[in-house]
Amino acid sequence: MKFKNILITGGAGFIGSNLALQLIDSGYNITVLDNLSPQIHGKNPAEDSPLFQSIQHKVKWIKGDVTKREDWEKAIQDQDDIVHLAAETGTGQSMYQIERYNWVNTYGTALMMDVLVNSPNSVRKVVLASSRAVYGEGKYWDQNQKDCYPTSRKLENMQKGIFEILDENNQVLKALPTDENSKIHPISMYGITKAHQEDIVKQACQTLNIDFVILRFQNVYGAGQSMKNPYTGIISIFSTLIMNGNAINLFEDGKPVRDFVEIRDVVEACQKSIENPQANGQTLNVGTGIPTTVKTVAENLVKAFDSDTSIEISGDFRLGDIRYNTADLTLMRKHLAFEPKISFEEGIVHFVNWAKQQKVSDSLYEKSLKEMQEKGLLLKS
Repeated sequence: MKFKNILITGGAGFIGSNLALQLIDSGYNITVLDNLSPQIHGKNPAEDSPLFQSIQHKVKWIKGDVTKREDWEKAIQDQDDIVHLAAETGTGQSMYQIERYNWVNTYGTALMMDVLVNSPNSVRKVVLASSRAVYGEGKYWDQNQKDCYPTSRKLENMQKGIFEILDENNQVLKALPTDENSKIHPISMYGITKAHQEDIVKQACQTLNIDFVILRFQNVYGAGQSMKNPYTGIISIFSTLIMNGNAINLFEDGKPVRDFVEIRDVVEACQKSIENPQANGQTLNVGTGIPTTVKTVAENLVKAFDSDTSIEISGDFRLGDIRYNTADLTLMRKHLAFEPKISFEEGIVHFVNWAKQQKVSDSLYEKSLKEMQEKGLLLKS
């Protein structure tokens, strides 16, 4: 095995912990750098966080922060690869915690590359977790079946309950799977920081002659996802509502579309990015390419939980949210020789079976919505 020692930043998180366990089983030596954010892990991770507990005694553990140089200098020692997952990830939250998201995501990534330039190390590859959020509203066809990349939806339309993407003649545009050559024009602060991360890694790695792979994750879900974080992961958010006996409030008309990819498929894509030299220098979507509405998500969860939870379509909407997200997977298949294996239906059942075994935690979702409403980011049609 060419690369033996791998540093995973954010390695106690959802994707990171699952990846760490998979790589350990494959014979790698794993170091994890993570600050154990209470938003994800609770106030006492050793007792409250199954994610942290799953890796705590299986990895070289460094509690630290990607915004601190000394933590990076300690973490990169004797490492061959870095998988950089550590980031703030809530799209809505990013719109009112702008400094924090830029500090952690943009500065933290810049600091990683600065340390690699200026400190002795053996790092030969960086795998960056990016996001489909860099595409903004993504790729569409206009009335002449020409590619177009619409900007944010108009506030006045959304206030009238018009949530589809319209052209200048108020005709509905046709949504397409978004490929990696699509226009980069994020509409959330989170998306902006992920685009910045990509540029930093590309330019610095090319200068340093370090291999890199950038993975643009779609909506990742699965067993082990934090049930405490009310700012990201609608499957875990909806599940927490169901387990607390609360109604599910669907934004807009319930028909926003996402591309849901199960954690086991994501972990396999990450490992292939580490091991497959054909992926070097590539930016790749990681998803299923299958469109699923949020209404379908809610209905599948209620069924899987065998619950009588009500599903309410409120017409509420958040600034910074997109309408449609499905990935074009042509390059993923080509450069990773990888095809997702887990269907949404199978993944939901697996997730719910796991969730039913977890301690029911208080839902903080309403609190998060109140925060957005107070900032003028959650509105009603």
